[in-house]
Amino acid sequence: MTDATRSDGGHVASPREHWVDRSGLWLPTLFGGLLLAYFLLPFVAFLARTGTADVLAALSTPAAREAVRNSLLTAPIATAIATTCGVPLAYVLARRSFPGKRLVVALVILPLVVPPVVGGAMLLTAVGRFTPIGAAAAAVGVPLTDSLVGVVLAQTFVAAPFVVITARAGFARVDERLEQASRSLGHGPLATFRNVSLPMARGAILAGITLTFARAIGEFGATMMVAYNPRTMPTRIWVDFISGGIDAVVPLALALLAITLALLAVVQRVGSVPTVVDA
Repeated sequence: MTDATRSDGGHVASPREHWVDRSGLWLPTLFGGLLLAYFLLPFVAFLARTGTADVLAALSTPAAREAVRNSLLTAPIATAIATTCGVPLAYVLARRSFPGKRLVVALVILPLVVPPVVGGAMLLTAVGRFTPIGAAAAAVGVPLTDSLVGVVLAQTFVAAPFVVITARAGFARVDERLEQASRSLGHGPLATFRNVSLPMARGAILAGITLTFARAIGEFGATMMVAYNPRTMPTRIWVDFISGGIDAVVPLALALLAITLALLAVVQRVGSVPTVVDA
């Protein structure tokens, strides 16, 4: 047997061929490395400024505490709403074909591609104080704008697609024969969903919930339009930047970054995020 052939007639790559294969990756590696460096540079530059700010003192101010409290209150509520409504929708999209399904999928994806500020403007035309819905809500003491309810509405609009998309992909990976076996044993649709489909898609659903929470807690554009007050962490960061520049936003931005990194660790823990499946 020579360097180029095996005993069964197959070809064995020579060291020269291995070198050629590897050398052919230098260009994509170069461009990929440039992109990674571009991702890394802002983090390094930002973290280098943390020494110039008294983080703990800044986070203990009433304005900062209020912003953190508002974000940690509204983002879980928005995530819970998105999960409660989005996971069943994801299952239907993964398991059923019906007229208008592509339109429904497009409607789910639309908030992801619409600029958040535009999304906020759209929400104002639907639930603003001078709309029928907004006026009715304000009349009973539940204003839908410039309130924590408004923050939740904005966060849910921009963040809910993440849990729908990832959960749908997770359900699509569940073997339908397992669900059919459950049904043949006398379990109804809800029992099958709860005992078979949901546990087997759990990783994708948890990843979607985590991404939804991360998107909700970091939402800025739609929140600015719908509920500039009360402040959340992103809107407080913007106000601090306008009044005090970069150094003024370091404490809250660092806190928000820490939350985001923790959420990223959760996503890595529960597994990779599934890709969007075709309609």
